[in-house]
Amino acid sequence: QVQLVESGGGSVQAGGSLRLSCAASGYSYSRNCVGWFRQAPGKEREGVAFIDNDGSTSYVDSVKGRFTISQDNAKNTLYLQMNSLKPEDTAMYYCAAGRGSWCYDGFAYWGQGTQVTVSS
Repeated sequence: QVQLVESGGGSVQAGGSLRLSCAASGYSYSRNCVGWFRQAPGKEREGVAFIDNDGSTSYVDSVKGRFTISQDNAKNTLYLQMNSLKPEDTAMYYCAAGRGSWCYDGFAYWGQGTQVTVSS
């Protein structure tokens, strides 16, 4: 059974930083696409950052240069380092594990979410 458990959310002021973590059990990050999504109240879920099987990363334009996705295969943990946070980054953040090696295959498993709140 696959389980994804996020941690690291919280409340920060604009310009601050947070690092989200997502520990996986029953799933290998090293062989599959993994990523982070977020959903703000009243808005649709948005893909934020992804790592494909070949290690290539991609980001939504609004976070480029501020967020960094990474993974520690030995710990089977996914990270999202978020710097220069803005109020518009406020959302529930979810980690997701792909159906296969590539992100275009879609996502099969989701964490429970961790709240990030950025105040101005």
